[in-house]
Amino acid sequence: MNIAARMAEIGPFHVMELMAKAKALEAAGREIVHMEVGEPDFPTPQPIIEAAQRFIAGGQVFYTHALGLPRLREAIAGFYASRYGVSVDPARIVVTAGASGALLLALGALISPGDEWLLTDPGYPCNRHFVRLLEGVPRALAVDAATNFQPTAEKVGAGWTVQTKGLLVASPANPTGTLIDPTQLAALWETVRVRGGNLIVDEIYHGLTYGSDARTALEISDEIVVINSFSKYFGMTGWRLGWLVVPPAMVRNVEKLAQNLYIAPSTPAQHAALAAFAPATLEILEERRAAFRARRDLLLPGLRKLGFRIGAEPQGAFYIYADIGDLGQDSFGLAERLIEDAGVAATPGLDFGANDPARHMRFAYTVGVEKLAAGLARMEAFFARRG
Repeated sequence: MNIAARMAEIGPFHVMELMAKAKALEAAGREIVHMEVGEPDFPTPQPIIEAAQRFIAGGQVFYTHALGLPRLREAIAGFYASRYGVSVDPARIVVTAGASGALLLALGALISPGDEWLLTDPGYPCNRHFVRLLEGVPRALAVDAATNFQPTAEKVGAGWTVQTKGLLVASPANPTGTLIDPTQLAALWETVRVRGGNLIVDEIYHGLTYGSDARTALEISDEIVVINSFSKYFGMTGWRLGWLVVPPAMVRNVEKLAQNLYIAPSTPAQHAALAAFAPATLEILEERRAAFRARRDLLLPGLRKLGFRIGAEPQGAFYIYADIGDLGQDSFGLAERLIEDAGVAATPGLDFGANDPARHMRFAYTVGVEKLAAGLARMEAFFARRG
């Protein structure tokens, strides 16, 4: 069997090895506090479940349009109007098979072989792997706490070459939970625009911000490509549904890709998502946002007390990216020992890029405050035993 050469450059999720170890320990009777999984522990809101049940009971579960249900595209446009005060033509909204599907469609429509794309490091690993899959060239922009783990216009300008065709950023970001200030995002867009490039902004953690609502990049320009999801804020991870907002000139090309890659998004998931914007659902989601903030506000000082350094405090999502420099120089080894000796699972920096990953770990506050408190206590005892 001849495997494609590109596969050598597409890495695995290293955290999966730790998750397998955690599951093996749980099967042996150990209790593990999970801070490695980027998935909310809350169930799908009941109004969404009931909408799916009503639809499925009718038995008319057929393909939808490749771009998604017109009613859902209109509902998403209505959400932009009510939440952000931004008018978005529903014709520019593409409902997708998860946010990963949205990213694949966007990059598939924009990347030609050999095109370079600038990506933040640390950053979500699938981004660079998708660029490589499409025969593009992912180029890392090293970011750190000094710039809130986000790129600056100056850094993007300095990193841009004649082969560079685009920039992909996330706000809030995974693994850091940091936001891009609207003024900074406008400067990034201007830097990309004057060079004839494309800008994709990942907004899948919108709604999960603490202290203020995030501002959408669609306020800046209709030429910016925006990705969002029903997974995080709306609590629909397993439903595999996201959306994409594209410039008018991209719609037909994205539609052709969707038709060929997966025909249409899940029909039951789309009908369920029609209830995601209902007042009763949004009330539930805002209560959950408050719960996530309480979790962050417990874990952040708790980690600092243990010796972790957090140079850029998370403003959104449900992650804390911590510097372990005062506790060791091998985040993967520390993660393994925390599972085995303390029963606490966290993600080492190795999955998020090549920018000093051995000094960083990601902690996800996707479990309740009781479990987080237990995890902190276990880690305190673990470090005390180490001396």
